[in-house]
Amino acid sequence: MNLSERVPLGATASQSLVVTHALTVQACVPDLPPVYSTPNMILCMEIVCTDLLRPFLPAGWVSVGALVNVRHLAATPAGFTVTVTATVVEVTKSIVSFDVEAHDGVERIGAGQHARAPIELARFMAGTARKAATQP
Repeated sequence: MNLSERVPLGATASQSLVVTHALTVQACVPDLPPVYSTPNMILCMEIVCTDLLRPFLPAGWVSVGALVNVRHLAATPAGFTVTVTATVVEVTKSIVSFDVEAHDGVERIGAGQHARAPIELARFMAGTARKAATQP
């Protein structure tokens, strides 16, 4: 599949979420502050990129993460709404690259790059099943 013929440069998408205590670092490590955790911010970025890419893939295809290069720039307390935006910046034969950004309504809290590799799900799952069969 030639991705460059399917995925338009500049395509963009955004999603928002309210930071709950469950999304804070304190929910996992009680002695840390109750602020939006970096892993949850990155997960939201991945989900926005996945959702943006999905309509451009053929039936039976999904995408998997291939690169994350993100800086967490500012703390966000519970109760704030975070909006994540992704923009397609490069498309090669096998990888779609995105600029990603998170904003909490006061300031930019995260920014960086994410890349996803579209895969044929059935073929991918067959490969993981073969690998699982070799587990000691």
